[in-house]
Amino acid sequence: MEQATLAGGCFWCLVKPFDEWLGIKSVTSGYSNGEKENPTYEEVSTGTTGHVEAVRIEFDPNVMSYEEVLRVFFKTFDPTDIEGQFGDRGSHYMPAIFYHDDEQKEVAESVIKDLDSQNIFNGPINTPVLPFKNFYMAEDYHQDFYKKNSGHYNAYFKGSGRKGFIENVWGEK
Repeated sequence: MEQATLAGGCFWCLVKPFDEWLGIKSVTSGYSNGEKENPTYEEVSTGTTGHVEAVRIEFDPNVMSYEEVLRVFFKTFDPTDIEGQFGDRGSHYMPAIFYHDDEQKEVAESVIKDLDSQNIFNGPINTPVLPFKNFYMAEDYHQDFYKKNSGHYNAYFKGSGRKGFIENVWGEK
């Protein structure tokens, strides 16, 4: 198994898209690349810990490659917006790819270059590719939120503007 650590705004919305793919062993919501050890949701939400909401994806590279993981990831958020995502603003909601090794860095940069060349978005991709520093699992109530609280999740997914963005850019519902 390999790991991918990705941030694209609210971590709730990054779990469901990956749960639907063969080769994905687990998707864990958490906080990545900040300075405070074992931060809480309330601490991260202040924007002062340096963490961003992220997911850790464990996947079987023999079934789904890292490149394929990234291509699914880029269909879940607005990679041109570094200031947050949709209704969620602030540094703790910024998008990012946290690479675990040089190969992941190269693949991420290649995927970004390819997507930018296709002019899919209304501007260049502004999602940083950063070295992985740490990941702390979020509180249990955040894990698999879309399953545990489907009504709240669906209202948030639509109301935040994420659903409309994905439909407009990718034609997917």
